[in-house]
Amino acid sequence: MIQKAPGIIELLQQLIALPSISCTKPELDMGNRQVIDTLAEWLENLGFSTNIMPLNDDGNKANLVASIGKGRNGLVLAGHTDTVPFDENRWESDPFSLTESDNRLYGLGTADMKSFFALVIEAIRDLDLSKLHHPLIILATADEETSMSGARALGTNDIAGARFVVIGEPTGLRPVRMHKGMMMEAITLTGLSGHSSDPSLGNSALEAMHRVMTELLEWRATLQASNRNPLFEVPVPTMNLGHIHGGDNPNRICGHCELQIDIRPLPGMKLSDLRFELEQRLQASLAGSGISYRTEALFDGVPAIETAADSKLVKAVEKLTGKSSEAVAFSTEAPFYNGMGLETVVLGPGHISQAHQPDEFLAMDQIRPTIQLIQDIVRRFCMP
Repeated sequence: MIQKAPGIIELLQQLIALPSISCTKPELDMGNRQVIDTLAEWLENLGFSTNIMPLNDDGNKANLVASIGKGRNGLVLAGHTDTVPFDENRWESDPFSLTESDNRLYGLGTADMKSFFALVIEAIRDLDLSKLHHPLIILATADEETSMSGARALGTNDIAGARFVVIGEPTGLRPVRMHKGMMMEAITLTGLSGHSSDPSLGNSALEAMHRVMTELLEWRATLQASNRNPLFEVPVPTMNLGHIHGGDNPNRICGHCELQIDIRPLPGMKLSDLRFELEQRLQASLAGSGISYRTEALFDGVPAIETAADSKLVKAVEKLTGKSSEAVAFSTEAPFYNGMGLETVVLGPGHISQAHQPDEFLAMDQIRPTIQLIQDIVRRFCMP
C-alpha cells in the first residue's frame, strides 16, 4: 500500500495545484477540503487512521487528524493547509503550478506551508511504522492565515495520546520555542457632525482621535519600558497604528472616526490584560469630551508562547539540528497546543521571508535535510 503514495515532486505538484486560500474577504475566501481529502487518502495508504473534522455547515473547511500507533506520549507533526491570497500580476509563474527554476520550487504554499506535508509523507514512507512504541499523529488544519479556527476547534480528545508537537512552519530548519502574540483592535469614536464654519455646531471625532492616538503612543512607551526579552530580534512588545478613517467631507465636522491597531505582546503578557488596559486608557483620555467610543477585536487574537528551554522536546530538536532554539515575531498555532499541555516547537523548511510574497519558493537544498530531520524526530519520540 505504501507504494501507492506519489513521489515527492508529484506530492508537491498535487498540493500546490489545489487552491485553498483563506481570506477575511468573502469573495477571496476558499475551502481547504480538497487538500484535506487528498492528504487523508495518501495517509490511509500508509496505514494511518484518519478523522476529517468539518468546521462549517457545508464542510468545505475541515481539519484532518491522521494517526498510527497506540499508547501515550505521542508525537504530532502539525501544519495548516490554507494559504494567503496572491497578487497575480506580481508572479512570474503560475501560483498553482509547481515550477522548478534555479534549484527552487515555486508555487503558492511552497514555503508557507503545504510542502511540509509532502516532506512528512516522503519521510515516514521509508520508516517501519510497525515498530512504533508511541503514537504518530499528522495534523492538518484550516484557516490559520485568518481566524485560526482549525486550531481553536481542537481539543485534547481529538489528538488523544499526544504529548509533543512539531509545527512545520518555515523557520529555515531552526527550532523556535518562543514567539510573540498578536491582537488587532478597532477603536471607533462617535462625536457630532456639523457645519465646519462653526465648531460649536459639532464635536469632532477626528480631533478626539488625536487625543486617543497620543494616549496610545504613551502606552506603547510604557509597555516597552516595562517588558523586554533580549531573545527576540525586536526585544520589546510593538504597537502599530495601522489604519484610520473618519469623516466624509472637509467642510463637515467629523462625526465618526475609526482607528485599527496591531499589538504584538511578549510571552508573559496576557491579551485579556492588554484589552482591559486599553479600555481604561480610552476612558481616561476621553473623559469629559462628550465623545463616545467602542472597541472591537478584529479577531480573537493569538497569545504569545514560550516552551521551556529545558523541555524534552526543545532539548531533543536542538541536538538533532545542532542549533539553539530561537524566538520569532510571527505567530503560529503553537499557543493552542501549549494550552492543551503539549510541548510545542516550530520547526520547518523554508524561510518566513518567502511567505506571503510573490514567487514564493522552497529551496531544493531544504528537501533532503527536512526529510532526514523528520525521520530522526519520529525515531526519537515514537521509536525509542
